Amino acid sequence: MLAELGVGDALPSERRLAEELGVSRPTLRAAIDGLVADGLLDRRHGSGTYVAEPRVAVPLTMSSFTEDMKRRGMRPGGRVLSFRTESAGARIGRRLAVSPLEEVFTIRRLRLADGASMAVETLYVPVALIPGLHKEDLEGGSFYDLLRDQGVVIASGTETIEPTVTTQEEADDLGVPVHTPVFLFERITRDEQGRPLEYVRSIYRGDRYRLELDLRPPTL
Repeated sequence: MLAELGVGDALPSERRLAEELGVSRPTLRAAIDGLVADGLLDRRHGSGTYVAEPRVAVPLTMSSFTEDMKRRGMRPGGRVLSFRTESAGARIGRRLAVSPLEEVFTIRRLRLADGASMAVETLYVPVALIPGLHKEDLEGGSFYDLLRDQGVVIASGTETIEPTVTTQEEADDLGVPVHTPVFLFERITRDEQGRPLEYVRSIYRGDRYRLELDLRPPTL
């Protein structure tokens, strides 16, 4: 049945589906609940059940959005929503280990996978790190590739992840309702000397993004 429907298509009523499939409605409802839990269907209160956009399972590794999407066989893309230079201020200065008066690039980007919105990312970078950076350099490209082209070695990073919901601005950028569940990622990337290269705050759609962990027993 799902194979005949496209993303965003509504499922027929439970009564019709139960009759067509020859199963009881409680059995059908349980099956639909399982598909909703797996992210294949999207149940909208008062509206119906729809085919959901597929979630992307991404392992937690030291890689860029572009690399992650290519690894999953998807076409990465995006556009720069805003690009400006400003003083770091106290909060960003602490994260980048620079003076609050030092200039940083503040770059807000919409990240796409196969043409569909996936995340909104705000990137903070010291201007002194890559002074020739322009908005056009980041249109649909990887910031990590730009750093490597400049001879900068990405050695380590620290990342936190927590659930949250979209603000009105984030919802507008992603094309989803306000207060939609999302993942908040915050990452500080460092070079071989431990110097922060970037601070990134990213909002990923919870209905399209799934985390993948490779767990191993501790070494005794």
